[in-house]
Amino acid sequence: MTESSSSTPGPQEPFGSPPEAVDDSAGSESSAGAKAPFGLGVPTGENGAEQTLLQQMGGVSGLAYSAVPVVVFVVVNSLFGMVPAIWIAIASSLAIAVARVIRREPLQPAVSGVLGVAVCSFIAYRTGDAKGFFLLGIWTSLLYGGGFLVSIAVRWPLVGVVWSVLNGHGFAWRHHRRALTGYDLATLSWTVVFLAKFVVQQWLYAADQTGWLAVARIAMGYPLTAVALLVTVWAIRRASRTVQQSSGADGGSSTGPGAGRVAPESPATG
Repeated sequence: MTESSSSTPGPQEPFGSPPEAVDDSAGSESSAGAKAPFGLGVPTGENGAEQTLLQQMGGVSGLAYSAVPVVVFVVVNSLFGMVPAIWIAIASSLAIAVARVIRREPLQPAVSGVLGVAVCSFIAYRTGDAKGFFLLGIWTSLLYGGGFLVSIAVRWPLVGVVWSVLNGHGFAWRHHRRALTGYDLATLSWTVVFLAKFVVQQWLYAADQTGWLAVARIAMGYPLTAVALLVTVWAIRRASRTVQQSSGADGGSSTGPGAGRVAPESPATG
């Protein structure tokens, strides 16, 4: 890699990118519509992508904590009834939130957990049935799954849109078929996850299987989410490489005839 045609690294340095990640793509960022595509430098961006996605779920501990109020609710409901189960589930979520604050862990997942348990408990109380505790999650899954599916149909896959909004780096990836296809596949994986949750849990709800609803909520949460996250990380890396290579080729800094060049493809419209 050479620094021949562009020896002014100024705009790239605030992102902390090493020289290897800056070289050829520094000349023409305007065509890509991003300062450093998706915030992903070659060595640092991959770890950053995985970390950002995991943090949205409160980290590994957040995944474990989210199961506690559900298990508590089902167990207490089977032993003492719905009303004690509601109060003990809310108390457990508050205890987890306090523990997270004391341990200086991210506050947002803790607050979301308390609010989620409170709303689910309220629905169960209003319906007069313990299985109502799971209604919010069931219909939210349908809403999310439908939203992801529609975004694919209109050629604005939500995984790409959300990632771009969170990182503030624009939507240049929509002009590259490889990047767009990657985000389509990632969005489709989330569609499958949410719709599968809806179908299975709605069936259990209709069959009055409150205990199995808890099992399905936990068992379908972790494994399916992990798969969707892996596909999402892959799509982000794919899109980042595609946009970086294309912006480097368009910038006019050639490192050899056709080396690393990805020709821009026709914009995806719709």
